[in-house]
Amino acid sequence: MAGKQKRKLEDLSVDEFMLSGLNSASEGESDEETDQQNGFNKPNKQKELKPEAFTTDDGKKGKANEHKQQLSRLQNKDPEFYKFLQANDQTLLNFDDTDSSDDEDEKKYHKLPSSLEEAGSGEDDEEDDEDDNEGQKDSKKSKKAVETIKVTEKMIADWKAAMKKEPNPRLFREVTQAFKAAVATTKGEGGTQCRYKVADSSVFNALVLFCIRDINAALQRMLNLKPEKDQKKLVLPSSSPKWQKNQIDVKMYLGGVVQLLSCLTEATVISAVLRHANQLVPYYLSLPKQCRHLVKQLMKQWSTGEETSRVLAFLALNKICRHKQDTYLNPILKQMYISYVQNCKFTSPTALPMINFMQRTLTEMYSLDTQATYQHAFIYIRQLAIHLRNAMTMKKKETYQSVYNWQYIHCLYLWCRVLSTLHPSDVLQPLIYPLCQVIIGTVKLVPTSRYYPLRMHCCKALILLSGSTNTFVPVLPFLLEIVQQVDFNKKPGRMSKKPINFAVILKLSNINLMEKAYKDGLIDQLYDLILEYFHTQHSSIGFPELALPTVIQLKAFLKECKVANYCKPIRQLLEKVQENSSHITGRRQKAAFGVADATAVAAWEKQMKEEGTPLSRYYSQWKKLREKEIQLEISGKERMEDLDLPEIKRKKIQEKKVEDKKEFKDLFQSDSESDDDDGELKIKGKKGRGYDDDYDEDVDPSDMSDDEEGGDSDEDEETPKVPQPLSSSALIKLAEGDDDLVEDLELSDDD
Repeated sequence: MAGKQKRKLEDLSVDEFMLSGLNSASEGESDEETDQQNGFNKPNKQKELKPEAFTTDDGKKGKANEHKQQLSRLQNKDPEFYKFLQANDQTLLNFDDTDSSDDEDEKKYHKLPSSLEEAGSGEDDEEDDEDDNEGQKDSKKSKKAVETIKVTEKMIADWKAAMKKEPNPRLFREVTQAFKAAVATTKGEGGTQCRYKVADSSVFNALVLFCIRDINAALQRMLNLKPEKDQKKLVLPSSSPKWQKNQIDVKMYLGGVVQLLSCLTEATVISAVLRHANQLVPYYLSLPKQCRHLVKQLMKQWSTGEETSRVLAFLALNKICRHKQDTYLNPILKQMYISYVQNCKFTSPTALPMINFMQRTLTEMYSLDTQATYQHAFIYIRQLAIHLRNAMTMKKKETYQSVYNWQYIHCLYLWCRVLSTLHPSDVLQPLIYPLCQVIIGTVKLVPTSRYYPLRMHCCKALILLSGSTNTFVPVLPFLLEIVQQVDFNKKPGRMSKKPINFAVILKLSNINLMEKAYKDGLIDQLYDLILEYFHTQHSSIGFPELALPTVIQLKAFLKECKVANYCKPIRQLLEKVQENSSHITGRRQKAAFGVADATAVAAWEKQMKEEGTPLSRYYSQWKKLREKEIQLEISGKERMEDLDLPEIKRKKIQEKKVEDKKEFKDLFQSDSESDDDDGELKIKGKKGRGYDDDYDEDVDPSDMSDDEEGGDSDEDEETPKVPQPLSSSALIKLAEGDDDLVEDLELSDDD
């Protein structure tokens, strides 16, 4: 066919070729149709048909249909193999086309969902997966969670008996969950689902009391914790093999204790919970997160609580720091110092004991580690020095106020107490000199009379530091300067009702400087501070030379001062100083060593301190009396308030005179007719029952009349007679007198 067609093509013209091409195309189409009817497809045509199979839904052909067509073609091409398949593998020939291209296309190609879901984060998807996995469990538990168990006093009694008999993890879990439910009621948390429910206040109190008393002992028995022989070492519950099983329940219970502590307001209940927390400190140390929460609450109670709560909170903080210094000491010291500074902003007689308590307890905490103390002290003393330097250079009111305030003064006093308490310490010794310089600079910043109370506080801090560290600090010049500057002979401008308490003030007002109480307080403060300073040096071998400038200035003061109340205490102080100087001089003359022998001098001073001096013996007696006076001053106001004393209502002078006049008018209304006419009796100098000196000043002599002589005799007998002015006729009659009476004289025989 091909050869004939080629020969024909060679012989054909162009027109004939074009016509023959069209016929061949139609013949080709007919050949394709016949081939399709016989089941044969040309390979080129198959490639063209494959993309068309996916264009429409009716023309889709999956792998199953294609495989079936291949088997039908196999029957024509290789009938022997086809017969073999019929004999051995009938299932392959009877291929089912139910798995059509529709199912395969659905898997192969993505279909849009009927409804879209909201997008969520990966964590939410994971949580959703977990929720789906635990959906059946939660659905079962939710029904039980709705039905909470109400705690009764009988249940608490049963738990208590079981705890004493044999504590076990299951029982502890029940008590912990009940305690959690009780604590949740204090904050009104309704969202947290608890197994138990505490609805009655009596049940709440019984449950909390049971936990505070018995839980600690039950935990020790349950975990088999035995106290070590050395009480300083703390047994941590994490060392117990049973700790892992009970850790979750213990964590829940410790969190409940901290939450309960944050909600309480009654001081006695807070104290009880703090004692319980102090017992549970080993468990808190095993759980760092719960321990941090506890430290936060303890810090709050230490700085703002009642007296007992403060002490218990400090004991717990001290216990935590002693057993885990590396972890908790530095942050706790920093927080305690900040709390101390915040509480020192205002000082009053009621707040002063609290500030002193915080000073002493903070000093106790600093004594745990001198290396950490040096770091803190260096930073904070340097900070105080920077404030002082800015005030000295800028000389503005704001910079002065940054130094002359209670927080600054109390911080100075705190570091003086720390360095004096921890002495001797080679680590802290270098801080003594810069601290003294900061305090002396504070005194010299504004050296006016208005800031004498602040100067007294600074001198008191220097005396404490000097006496405890055996360091000479020149304190006396700042005190004797006050004696020279103030004129004690000048009369006060006004009288004051009450004395000035120098312990709670830093600055005096202009009115205070004019009062008599200002000078009285200065003399008392000078007497106390000079005596305290000399007591720190009473056994020193150089005491006579140290006291000489003071003796000279005090003698000059006694010559100039004319006020006996001021001279008396200063003279007494001078006598005691001179007596101690003479005693030291006498003992010093008997010494056989030289001044350069430092060891012999130290041994001599130690012996003198043990034996005692006249000044030390007087100071010990004075100190006892002074402490009693201070206690009475602090508690005097409270004691007076406790007494139900009657109030005296004093009348004004004008009202008193008017009432007296009315009283006298009623008293003498019926004396005589003339009194009725005059309506009022006024007699100058008349004194008797019911008369007053104030009334005598109102007597008018013009109202006198002679009708008073006709008064009743009874009234004259009751009241003393007072000479009255006489008229001229009465004077003449009085001068004439009565007629003389002549009597016969009877003479005796002797005459």
